[in-house]
Amino acid sequence: MVDIFQEVDEEVRRERLKKLWERYGAYAVAAAVAVVLGIAAWRAYDWWQARKAAQAGSAFESAILLSEQGKHSEAESAFAKIATDGTSSYRVMAQLREAAEIGQGDPAAGVKAYDALMSERSLGPVWQDLAGVRAGILLEDTSPYSSLRQRLEPLAGADRTFRHTARELLAFSAWRSGDMTEARRWSELITTDVETPAGIRTRVEVLMGLIPAAPKG
Repeated sequence: MVDIFQEVDEEVRRERLKKLWERYGAYAVAAAVAVVLGIAAWRAYDWWQARKAAQAGSAFESAILLSEQGKHSEAESAFAKIATDGTSSYRVMAQLREAAEIGQGDPAAGVKAYDALMSERSLGPVWQDLAGVRAGILLEDTSPYSSLRQRLEPLAGADRTFRHTARELLAFSAWRSGDMTEARRWSELITTDVETPAGIRTRVEVLMGLIPAAPKG
């Protein structure tokens, strides 16, 4: 008797499955096809992105080589093309390198290019700060300390990525301008920051030897 009941149960289950398949089978097949197509599309997109990144990387290396060979005009054009056609990460790096190539021949135009990048919020604060610091490097020898401070002091805050370079630029600019109080202030800020890179710390320690001691009283 048990076997009979089991056979009946099996028959009932088969009948239910049959009805479910007749009612929803087409949807199940469609869902399965959609999953397969989705996986295929994702893999195709991933392959395309990897291929595009490899092409952008190769083009970027070629542009760097042009720069190292002193072919700055050609390098500028190459970086400009990557900034338009490359993947997102390479576009940003290419924009910064393009500005650097511009600055090689015309520092004022280079600063203008960096300023344009600083104003692009889509780049994010880290890339914007890097553009600001690089503009400061171009201006270091020609801009008065007051002007450089206006540009770089916001980038020298404790939470900014490139604060160490910004502080170093400000310390040396203040010293060249004869403002020893400001030169001392920035130098002490650099030397007391435990995260200051060794190279910057060493250069600023040498600078501090050239700054007169603060007057007492």
